[in-house]
This record gives sequence, structure tokens and C-alpha cells, in this order.
Amino acid sequence: MNAGDEMDKFTRNQRISIITKTLIENPNKVINLNTFTELFSAAKSTISEDLYVIKDILSRLKLGGVETISGAAGGVKYVCGLSEEKSMEFANRLCGILADKDRVIPGNFLYVTDIMCNPQIISTAGIILASKFIGNNVDYVVTVETKGIPLAYEVAKLLGVQLVVVRRDTKITEGSTLSINYVSGSTGRIQSMTLSKKSLKKGSNCVFIDDFMKAGGTAKGIIDLLREFECQLVGIGVLIDTVSTQKKLIKEYVSIVNFNGFDEDGNAVLMPTKDFI
Repeated sequence: MNAGDEMDKFTRNQRISIITKTLIENPNKVINLNTFTELFSAAKSTISEDLYVIKDILSRLKLGGVETISGAAGGVKYVCGLSEEKSMEFANRLCGILADKDRVIPGNFLYVTDIMCNPQIISTAGIILASKFIGNNVDYVVTVETKGIPLAYEVAKLLGVQLVVVRRDTKITEGSTLSINYVSGSTGRIQSMTLSKKSLKKGSNCVFIDDFMKAGGTAKGIIDLLREFECQLVGIGVLIDTVSTQKKLIKEYVSIVNFNGFDEDGNAVLMPTKDFI
């Protein structure tokens, strides 16, 4: 063995660092073990031992896990996750941020645009929501323009699937589209949503992600729109659920924070969605 060969060798710690980085940067994607054996010029048994260490560390820290997929096309994949303690800590911190009186805008609405564009907040919220849909065989994450896009993108990335954005108006750049009318659950007004016919494959499983759940009119509209594409909705996830709304058009969904209107002093009443987390 010459000096060059020695320099090309990786230590175990180096292999573990690179494997961990590769898995986390490709969530929910199966990576064949040959990828690592060829990269490090190492035996499969060596890589398997490295993966055991990675699995153990992630399990102890409750930061998701590594799953082994058997078969010729098998390998390993990283699935996201966050401990109950960390999830609750995040939800409480988010409630504190949202409770700021300066966030109340005319009409008794909460200003959340900055939160929906905050990478640190949205990345953690994405982990919490995505972890709830890992086992749903999701093909697409669907959202409606515009505020929910950053959160939906994070969930799509963590599920390893494509993001599809439903528009309010038809755009010529979308080509042939399919549009439906739906009734807003909170205002009772008739609104429309449209989606390019090229967006979804027939028979796909979709998850709908949004910033707010009010009465559920938008989510109900998404269900009807997906039905036109012969696709089904297998999950709904939102950052904030307006629990003060009495009649919900949607029953099954998950949220991170509950918003229960305002108290007598004009303060927003918020709490973590404990049953979910």
C-alpha cells in the first residue's frame, strides 16, 4: 500500500459523519449500501456497523431514525422525528411569540407572515408535522398559495416528495388547468381554486399543509379538487388551529398550536395542541 492509499482512507468517525449528513440531507429516500461501500472503499459489514452507531445516536437523542429496507432495491433511509419534550418546548415558544399584542391587526386577526418565513421556526414545525405522515405512503404535499408554501415545502422535503401549489386564479403559464368553486367555512363566500392538469398523477396520495385552520373550507375544497384528479387526501397538517370556530367542515387533521380567540384584554389565547404532540 502506498502513501496515497493511506491518505484516501477514512476513519470511522469520518465515515459516520458523512453517512449521517448524506441520510439527513435526503430524508425518506432509500440509499443503497453500495453508495457508501464504494465511497469509502469499505466492506458492507463495516458500513453496517457505522449505521448501527448512527441509529443508536439518533434514537437516544430522539432526532428521528434510520430504517433498513430489505430486498434488491433496498438500503437505508432517514426518517425525521423530534422528541415529545422538544416538540412541546417548541409549541410553547411559538405560543409565546404569537401572544405578542403587536400581532393583533384590525379585524382581530393574528399577523403570522414573519413566522411563516422564519427558517428556524418553519424547519422545526415541518419536522413535527412531517413525522405524523411518514407511514401514509405520501406522493405529494399540497398547499394553497401563498403563506403556507414555506411550511409545506419543509414537509415535502422531509417526506421526500414533490410540493404542489394550488392557485387562486388561473395562470397562462400553467397550461391546461382544472378549477373548482368552494365555500369558505369562515365567511360563507364562494371562492375558487385551480391546478394544472400536469401537477398530479392519477391515484396519488396527498397531504394538505397550511398555516391556519379556521372552519376548514379550504381543506374541504382541496379534497374536492383532488377528487377531480382521482387522487385522495391522506392527511391534513396546519401550524395553527382556530379552535374557537364552532362548526368545522373537516374533522381529521393535526395542528401544533390552538388559537382560541382573544380574552377581555385583547390578548390572544393560545396553547399547544397537547393531544397531537
